[in-house]
Amino acid sequence: MRLVFWFLFLGALVLLIWGIWGDDWSARFTWVGSVKYLEDAGPWGWPLGILLLVGDFVFPIPGTIVISAMGYVYGVLLGGVLATVGLMLAGLLGYGVGRICGECRARRWLGSNDYEAGQRLFREGGGWVVALSRAVPILPEVISCTAGLVRMPFKRFVLALSCGCVPMGFVFSAIGSLGKEAPVWTLGLSLVVPGLLWWIASRVVR
Repeated sequence: MRLVFWFLFLGALVLLIWGIWGDDWSARFTWVGSVKYLEDAGPWGWPLGILLLVGDFVFPIPGTIVISAMGYVYGVLLGGVLATVGLMLAGLLGYGVGRICGECRARRWLGSNDYEAGQRLFREGGGWVVALSRAVPILPEVISCTAGLVRMPFKRFVLALSCGCVPMGFVFSAIGSLGKEAPVWTLGLSLVVPGLLWWIASRVVR
């Protein structure tokens, strides 16, 4: 039961941040505004784009819009690579935040039963959860922190994270390169492709 409360607490925390600053940040980081930020930054535009995607872990930055802008400015290939790096770093940051909480503290917060249930969940089905969560609002932060908290095997986490971040980065970058904002159907691709990649990757690893 505490594990459920943990998910709800993290989700509520993310929603609170969005509720307080979401409108302001969304107005600032429109597609046109994001393109202008990257272009005005000159040679520092690409690290700025990565930093914005990493900052999405804490701040209500519309990550898909930023990725689209990166695709417009840098093209599908480079924009996709840069977006993937930013998304991966954001996921690793969340995992690290959860991981630095020692096991004793995690057991105290969740209780031994829920802690072990969380370990089983992320050991057996966590790859699917991590891969598919990248395209859904709120879930990436909650899932990555929880994966670190319950000590999901790091290599398994990185593999699953890659399966979610790579297609998302390149799909939205491709849309941006066409000079359009990301349409709804890209969300479907960002869910289906990571699931397919994880299904393949998990069997290759085995």
